[in-house]
Amino acid sequence: MARAIVMKKNDNVATMMCNVKSGETVNVIGPDFELEIEARNDISFGHKISIRDIKEGENIIKYGESIGSAVMNISQGEHVHLHNLMSNRGRGDLVKSS
Repeated sequence: MARAIVMKKNDNVATMMCNVKSGETVNVIGPDFELEIEARNDISFGHKISIRDIKEGENIIKYGESIGSAVMNISQGEHVHLHNLMSNRGRGDLVKSS
């Protein structure tokens, strides 16, 4: 069974600890919980999987921090990456000018 890890309680994505194929069960281990979800896409080692439904515009939380926002609705078990996530890190266009 594929495995993924969650570092903080409020994370809505987990990090894959191995490659997973669409349809496979992923055992997600968190700080005080464990759950099984079905992968909706092929997801590579080190990439993110949604551990719950995320609405368009909602923050993507990893390691307890917002790493960006969803550009579309993301279902539990989906690959979370550049196709459905807009990063909020290193964005010069978000810097407030004085």
